[in-house]
Amino acid sequence: MTFASDPDIDKAYRPSGALAPGTFEANMVLYRERSAEAYRSLSHERDLCYDAASGQCLDLFPAPGPGLKPVFVFIHGGYWRMLSKSESTFMAGALTRRGISVVAVDYTLAPAVNLAEIVRQVRTSIAWLHRNGRGYHIDPERIYVGGSSAGGHLTGAVIAGGWREAMGLPENAIKGAIPVSGIFDLAPLAKSFVNEWMKFDDAQVQSLSPIHHLPPAPCKMVVSWGADETSGFHDQSHAWLAAWRGAGYPAVELMAPGRHHFDIVLDWCDDDSAMTRALATMILG
Repeated sequence: MTFASDPDIDKAYRPSGALAPGTFEANMVLYRERSAEAYRSLSHERDLCYDAASGQCLDLFPAPGPGLKPVFVFIHGGYWRMLSKSESTFMAGALTRRGISVVAVDYTLAPAVNLAEIVRQVRTSIAWLHRNGRGYHIDPERIYVGGSSAGGHLTGAVIAGGWREAMGLPENAIKGAIPVSGIFDLAPLAKSFVNEWMKFDDAQVQSLSPIHHLPPAPCKMVVSWGADETSGFHDQSHAWLAAWRGAGYPAVELMAPGRHHFDIVLDWCDDDSAMTRALATMILG
């Protein structure tokens, strides 16, 4: 039987459809170009394998100077089926200049694997950093996580409760998170065009939606999205904030004026943008 999506939900969750033709493609070029500049100009280590089972790797940009450094782990978006760590290091310059190391994580893309496996991989990257970080001048007690769109979902999955003990991590292994334009409840996407390749069923929606699996104690939280997002991403961020605060957990809310789904994260290339200041404040205080 052919899958039929809901046209209204499709519109709410198709961010490129709300923008001028070519905007999505132009922003993907900027992701690649600015990340390539980071690789050219900054010290880094590439393709550190964090998961032997899948062979997935991460790239590390160490902050200069002596001692152990806090780390920001960025998880890319792309509706779980596109992009990679190689287009996801554009923030490395602004953050390493502030003394924050940067890690960009790869994961196997759908539909080659399902979302449960993607979540397992990304969680494994955090466990790897916690165990091995000191060897790369990373402070395992100062791991912060963020991601955009599907990467915002995976950020939520990383801070969710119920998995750290099995991977040998303390419950407070992640000290803070900044999901950007994130997806926290998969139920609408199960009725959208995204389900053509994700194949969500009711059990997966329940088990893999971060909004249903808040951690037993909070980490620092900044929730960000662009003012010019489509409605679905506004709704998702508001719902996450309501759930997080409803549990008694504090959060900083940052809606970026004049920014849409794809250019908001590029504000991390600017040392003095509100996005950069919010992230640095979360990490450095």
